[in-house]
Amino acid sequence: MVAADPSAGLFYICNPNNPTGTITSKEDIAWLIANKPKGSILLLDEAYIHFSEAEMGSPLVAQGKDVIVLRTFSKAYALAGMRLGMALGRPDLLTKMAPFGGSAIVPITAVVAATASIRAAGLIPARRKANAETRAGVFNFLEQKKFSYIPSSTNFFMLETHRPGNELAAAMMKEKILIGRTWPAWPTKVRITVGSKEEMGRFQTALTKVMA
Repeated sequence: MVAADPSAGLFYICNPNNPTGTITSKEDIAWLIANKPKGSILLLDEAYIHFSEAEMGSPLVAQGKDVIVLRTFSKAYALAGMRLGMALGRPDLLTKMAPFGGSAIVPITAVVAATASIRAAGLIPARRKANAETRAGVFNFLEQKKFSYIPSSTNFFMLETHRPGNELAAAMMKEKILIGRTWPAWPTKVRITVGSKEEMGRFQTALTKVMA
């Protein structure tokens, strides 16, 4: 990214990445901060960080780096309907970002739900563990069936279909399984969300049938 535009004012990294679920290493992020143009900002999107074991970017904020970290309560906290997130950064950087945000008015219900969630110390570790166990079981199934996929650290992964991804989605829909979409750069890959063990069991049964 630095080579592509050495005068860029902002660099964006989604970590873990969406839609691959892969991790940008701490070393690569540190390299970018050290080698980016002076005065530019790293926007670190950590919407899915709670599903992974990756190190968070908040220590970079505490160190006063040119970094803004974005988090959301819509994923692991399961408060998508509340439409609540937060940004971490130096006051001067947050001031720069403010004109590009949405409404500053947050519903009291969202504030109460988010506060309760943060105070529930065991909530995220429990959900991370449950997701990881189910995800590992699905990956084991895919490997046994020799289905290609991109290993992920989140609650989704990219599955190779070896045909237009929308065709597989339509076939899975007939089996009453709704899966994610494709991306123009990867027309034969679809994004699969990791649900409960029971849901993923039904997914595996349907996938075995439609991939036969």
